[in-house]
Amino acid sequence: MATATARASEHVELALEGMTCASCAARIEKRLNRLDGVSASVNFASEHATVTFDPGLVSIEDLVGAVEAAGYHASLPREALGEEDPARPYRLRLTAAVALSVPLALLAMIPSLQFSGWEWVSLALATPVVFWCGWPFHRAAAVNARHLAATMDTLVSVGTLAAWGWSTVVLLGGVAEHTYFETAGVITTLILLGRYFEARAKRRSGEAIRGLLELGAKEARVLRDGREAMVAVEQVRVGDLFVVRPGEKIATDGVVAGGASAVDASMLTGEPVPVEVSVGDRVTGATINASGRLVVRATRVGSDTALAQIARMVGQAQAGKAAVQRLADRVSGVFVPVVIGLSLLTLAGWLVLGGTAAAAFTAAVAVVIIACPCALGLATPTALMVGTGRGAQLGILIKGPEVLEHTRRVTTIVLDKTGTVTEGRMEVAALVPAEGTSEDELLRLAAGAEDASEHPIAHAIAARGRERLGTLPEIERFESSAGLGIQARVDGHDVLVGRQALLAQRGVELPAPLTERAVALEQAGATVVAVAVDGRAGGIVAVADRIKPTSGRAISELRALGLQPVLLTGDNERAAGAVARSVGIERVLAGVLPDGKAAEIRRLQQAGEVVAMVGDGVNDAPALAQADLGLAIGTGTDVAIEASDLTLVSGDLRAAADAIRLARRTLQTIRGNLFWAFAYNVAAVPLAIAGLLNPMIAAGAMSFSSVFVVSNSLRLRRFRSGRGTA
Repeated sequence: MATATARASEHVELALEGMTCASCAARIEKRLNRLDGVSASVNFASEHATVTFDPGLVSIEDLVGAVEAAGYHASLPREALGEEDPARPYRLRLTAAVALSVPLALLAMIPSLQFSGWEWVSLALATPVVFWCGWPFHRAAAVNARHLAATMDTLVSVGTLAAWGWSTVVLLGGVAEHTYFETAGVITTLILLGRYFEARAKRRSGEAIRGLLELGAKEARVLRDGREAMVAVEQVRVGDLFVVRPGEKIATDGVVAGGASAVDASMLTGEPVPVEVSVGDRVTGATINASGRLVVRATRVGSDTALAQIARMVGQAQAGKAAVQRLADRVSGVFVPVVIGLSLLTLAGWLVLGGTAAAAFTAAVAVVIIACPCALGLATPTALMVGTGRGAQLGILIKGPEVLEHTRRVTTIVLDKTGTVTEGRMEVAALVPAEGTSEDELLRLAAGAEDASEHPIAHAIAARGRERLGTLPEIERFESSAGLGIQARVDGHDVLVGRQALLAQRGVELPAPLTERAVALEQAGATVVAVAVDGRAGGIVAVADRIKPTSGRAISELRALGLQPVLLTGDNERAAGAVARSVGIERVLAGVLPDGKAAEIRRLQQAGEVVAMVGDGVNDAPALAQADLGLAIGTGTDVAIEASDLTLVSGDLRAAADAIRLARRTLQTIRGNLFWAFAYNVAAVPLAIAGLLNPMIAAGAMSFSSVFVVSNSLRLRRFRSGRGTA
């Protein structure tokens, strides 16, 4: 099988038509992967192929041609959301089949209804059922036969045509043997019924992501020359100002340019409480303006919006395959020819052992019908579609099926402190100047130096400086030491702001009173930075970050899942310990520099732990990638989200517990589906070979197995968040 080359850089999704079982999906996937520079994955449940290809070697036309050559149809997915109901093609044929098969079965099963020549009536009733109602099976079987392949449709077609053909020969030849017209008709009807319910259930399994896409606003009130103009949301461009009135959806991602309000983002984050926003705050398209009038400047439109990215991530996750599904696909790919061979052996065996031709034929047909492993092809993709869709509704984005396996094995969950356990919004809690320095002078120089830094502590100090002093002095020179602090030339003074270790490196020691006060502030949970001016201690600044009110509950939920929480932070041990104690965490990794976080994760893994990591910042990305399971807080950076396996759109840490519970539940559902699909075939085939299974019962059982698997997956829609959301 060809794999994508290093040059492969384009991705495309193809909508597929004509697939009726997992064997079809396996054939298309195999045909696509034979092309140079192509790596393809076909999802039977969603009827899509996700293809990575090298445009220098193949084109989209080549991909479509490969699918057509396999006997199926492929096209680029339609942009419209209103897709045709996949159950519709079965509805009319099923109605006709039921209307004709009921009297057909009654004639065969109730002797008092059997008048002279009733077999000819059975022939008249069964023929349209087998040939017109069952035409989709025969057509698919013929297409596959032309390509020297066999699928589930081959089994259905062979079984029903064999029953109808045997009965017709017996009737026309005047042979005193039992006819099986009712078997052919009822089998066709039951399998059509199964396909109909299966198609309806498969559509329901994708409703969550379709509903997510439909959340977006259709129109926007764009400001043109100071006036509001209602335009289609597709016409909004980056930089446009648009108005959102109370109760309306925000048209697209943007920044509030005017007004203040509360925004209900529950459809994206799963959080039931609206969030207050004002000028300068970011807002997300499709969320609802709950109260005041807002003027928003568009920053992302179309496929770049958060909603579109979420839909894309969920779609990619649904297109993936877990290792256990690949095994099921391989089994389905070889199962059909094995079943046909087994059926022929059953026929021969009965005849050799002295059974009647009718009994031999009945057993052979039952083997063909009961062995259809349709449920195998649906076991994983339907559960994955429902699970990832439900996750998207709750603000949990699962990147792929392999993530599910990781959640089962995790033993330890490492939590970055800032922005994960805490709010991530630092505020100055105390200013303690050295002797001979005033508070205002300490704040002026420290805030002036920190104004050039991107660190959250720096932002807090600079913000307090502006708030208290109005303006900050200009800096002449600035230099940052990662994880230690900064040095700058401010208003003619050389200023150091950072850890005490940074000051010690430059030969500056804090006086004992400042050191004692720093220890007391750190024990209270504050982060303390030291300030030196012109080579002398200038004082200390204590910065505090509020703990999220839900963090303690989240830690309890994670413990209930069997996970050992560990707090990871660059803070000193005293400050980190205070935060850890307040939320119920016993293990703390403090004083870890940004480039050391991944090393700490690695150390835990080497000690035998299977590690999950929750973080939100750029400096968390290497650790998220190193962890066995990375969970990114969606309020964090794009780099962190890209490096993670799960994204929590909400900033609530309880979403991490929800994510692991949902992933484990989805994996449990997949395993349950596969067990019943395999167990059903293993148990039923011997019964059919032994002649203990009527073909009609076999057809009903086979159809039921597929409907059961999909219905079992749909139970994931009832998954409830621990955050009190629907």
